[in-house]
Amino acid sequence: MVSRPLVFSLAVYGAPFSAQASQTAYAFAKALIDVGHRLERVFFYQDGIHAANVLAVPPQDEENLTEAWHSLAREHQVELVVCIAAALRRGLLNGEEAQRYGKPASNLAPGFEIAGLGQLLEAAVTSDRLITFGA
Repeated sequence: MVSRPLVFSLAVYGAPFSAQASQTAYAFAKALIDVGHRLERVFFYQDGIHAANVLAVPPQDEENLTEAWHSLAREHQVELVVCIAAALRRGLLNGEEAQRYGKPASNLAPGFEIAGLGQLLEAAVTSDRLITFGA
């Protein structure tokens, strides 16, 4: 355990299956929780938003990062926030956005929420550390 737990937030910019950023961020998140720190929020931006796609099916020999992030968030009360602008641009929609844009379905995974960049700014201000993964 650490002497004084810190509050961390993470920003993930890399796609889960074409870059190492999401996997590294997930491993870092687990490690900081294991040593007693608090993970407040994970903000998925740019191609990092693909970690929240419920329709993605990774190869059987790879970890399903969407499910892994969801489990981590549920067990440790971590907010998983997806940038709305990046999500819309890449076809990732929750039910409300699908209806707003007349799309036939939503594909945002359970445990994730769509919000604006203000959530990233708030994380930077309220956390002791904001760590970014990816370009």
